[in-house]
Amino acid sequence: MDFQRRNVASLATGLVPTGTLHLRDARGVLATTVQTHAAPTPDSTIAPFNTGLNGVNQPMNFLFRDALWWTLGLLAVVVLSVRIIELVWAKVRLWAAISVSGQKQGYWKVKQWSWMPGVKKNLIYAPFWKKRHNREVRFSSAINLGTLPTRLQGIVLIAYLASNLAYMFVLNWRNENKYELCAELRGRSGTLAVVNMIPLFIFAARNNPLIAWLQISFDTYNLLHRWMGRVVVVEAVVHFIAWDIVQVADGGWESVKEKILNDRFIGSGMVATIALVLVLILSVSPIRHAFYETFLVGHIIMAFIILAGTWVHCVTAGIAGGLPQLPWVIAIAVLWNAERVARLIRIAYCNWTRNGHTKAIIEALPGEATRVTMRLPQVINVRPGQHAYLRFARIRGWENHPFSIAWFEHEYEEEILPTTEKQTKPLRKPIATKVGFVIGAHTGVTRKLFDAAEAHPSRAITMSAAFEGPYAGHHSLDSYGHCVLFAGATGITHQMSYLRHLIEGFNEAIVATRRITLVWVVRDYEALEWVRPWMDKVLRMPNRKELLQVKLFVTRPKRAREVVSPSTTVQMFPGRPNIPMLLLKEVHEQLGAMCVTVCGPGGLSDDVRKSVRDVQAAGTVVDFFSEEFSW
Repeated sequence: MDFQRRNVASLATGLVPTGTLHLRDARGVLATTVQTHAAPTPDSTIAPFNTGLNGVNQPMNFLFRDALWWTLGLLAVVVLSVRIIELVWAKVRLWAAISVSGQKQGYWKVKQWSWMPGVKKNLIYAPFWKKRHNREVRFSSAINLGTLPTRLQGIVLIAYLASNLAYMFVLNWRNENKYELCAELRGRSGTLAVVNMIPLFIFAARNNPLIAWLQISFDTYNLLHRWMGRVVVVEAVVHFIAWDIVQVADGGWESVKEKILNDRFIGSGMVATIALVLVLILSVSPIRHAFYETFLVGHIIMAFIILAGTWVHCVTAGIAGGLPQLPWVIAIAVLWNAERVARLIRIAYCNWTRNGHTKAIIEALPGEATRVTMRLPQVINVRPGQHAYLRFARIRGWENHPFSIAWFEHEYEEEILPTTEKQTKPLRKPIATKVGFVIGAHTGVTRKLFDAAEAHPSRAITMSAAFEGPYAGHHSLDSYGHCVLFAGATGITHQMSYLRHLIEGFNEAIVATRRITLVWVVRDYEALEWVRPWMDKVLRMPNRKELLQVKLFVTRPKRAREVVSPSTTVQMFPGRPNIPMLLLKEVHEQLGAMCVTVCGPGGLSDDVRKSVRDVQAAGTVVDFFSEEFSW
C-alpha cells in the first residue's frame, strides 16, 4: 500500500516511477529488492487522468488536427480549381458566341465531354434520395424537418462525419488502464471540438470570403454549418463524459459537483458544453422554424457564451500558456468579431451619408405581398441574382432578413453642360440608388410589414430602414445562348434582375444570349401587380420581342376571362405548368449552351431540377442553378 500511494503521487507530479521497488520490513530495514515495470498496473492510478494533459496523446491529436485542416483545405483547392476552369470556359464561350446568332452557336450547344451529362444527372444536380431536395420534409403543418442535401453535398457530409468519428476513436485500446484511456479520449474529443469550431464560425458568416472565392452559395455553407455544429456538440459531450468517468471514480459525484461549482477550469468548460447542448436543442428544425426570430437571437447569445467559456477553459487549465488549443480559440474570436465589424461597416456605408439616411416606401399589394422601394443615399452597384438583408425601424428593428433584389436604379444629379469640345453628352453623376423588393406576407416581420402598410389609408407607408448587402450573385448567364428562368410566386424578384441585365446586354452586344424564356407560376392574377412597374419597363425595352418570351401560369384564377394572352410573346395559361414538356420544347429549340434557373417554392424547384436531369440524355449543354434560402 505504501508503494501504491507513492506511485500515484509520483504520477500526479508528472514523474515516472522507478523500475526498482525496495521492500522493507516493519522496522524499516531493507529486506529485498524487486524489479518492477515502469508502467502502472491496470487499476493502479486514477487521479492523474482527470485533469491536465496526463494520458493525453498530443502528437496524435495534432496529427488528426492537421488531417482535418488539410482535408478541408484540399477540398477548397479542388473546388477553386473547378471554379477557375468553369470561369475560363465561360469566358471563352462568351468571346466566341458574343457576335454570332443563336443558330451559329451550335458548337456550344453540343456537349464537349461525353461524361459530363452523366455527372450532372447522377451527382451534381441529383438529390440525395429520389426527387426531393428543396421541398421541406413535413410531418404536419406545424412540424417541419427541413430539407435534404444534394447527392454531392451528402457525400461531403458523410465523409466529414466518418472522418471525425474515426479520428475520435483511434485510441490505444490495448491500454489496460481504462482511466488513462478515458484521458486519451478526453483529449482527442476536446481537440476535435475546437478544431471544428473554426470552420463552424466561418461558415456561419455572411461575409465569409470563401463564398466569393469558391462561388458556393451561403445556403450550402449554412448546411455545412448545421452539421458541423452537431458534430462539435457530440464531441464536447464526449469530452465531458470522458472526464466525468475518471472524476467519479476518483472522488464520487460530490467531487464532480465541487469541481463544476468551484473550479474555474471545469466550470467554464461545463458552461460551454451546456450552451452547446442548448443550441442543438433549439436548432432542431421544428423549433427553429416555429420560433425563428427567438432562435436567431438565442443562437448568437449562446455562441458568445460557448466562445467565452471555451476561452476561459483553455486559459485556466493550470498549464503555462494555457491549453494548446488556446490560439485556435483566439483565432475564432478574432474572425467572429471581424465579421461582425464588417457587417456594421457595410450597413453604415450603404445607409448613412451627409445627404441623409435610407428611407423605405412600403406598399401593401393584392395577394398578401409587400413591395418595398428603398432609396439609399449611397451609390450601390447591384449584380443580377443578388440579395440583401433588410431592417425596418418600426418593425422589429433588431431583426434582419434576406430578400432578392428585383430592381435597382441610380439617381443622378442635375445635368452639367460639357466643359470640353470632345464631350458630346452632358455629365451626370450618380448620387443615390433605389432598390426594389417584393416580400410575401408569411409570419413575423413579413406579416407585420404587410399589416402596417395595409392599415394605412393609402396602403403605403414610409419609414427609416437599413440595407445590408448586396450579397451573392455569383451565377453569370452572359455566356449562355439560351436562358430559361422559372419563378414561383415572389421568386420572380430573383429573375427580374436577370431579365433586365440580359436584354440590356443583348442591345449592347456584350452577352451571348439570343433567347430568354420566363416561366412564372402564381396563384391568381392579382400577383401581376407585384412587379408591374418593373415588368412594364422590361416589356418596353428595345428588341425585347426578339429575345424574350413570357409564359404566365395562374393556378387558381378567380375568373376565366382573367387568363388572356396579350401577345404572342406574353402568354397566360390556367393551371400548373407541365415542366418536363416545357423544358423538352426549349431543348428542342435550343440556341447555343442553355442554362435553367429557378427561384420559388421547394416543390417547383424540385420539379425543375428533375426535368433538367432528365434532359441531360439529349446530349446538349444544359446547366442548372437554383436560388435557395434555407433557414
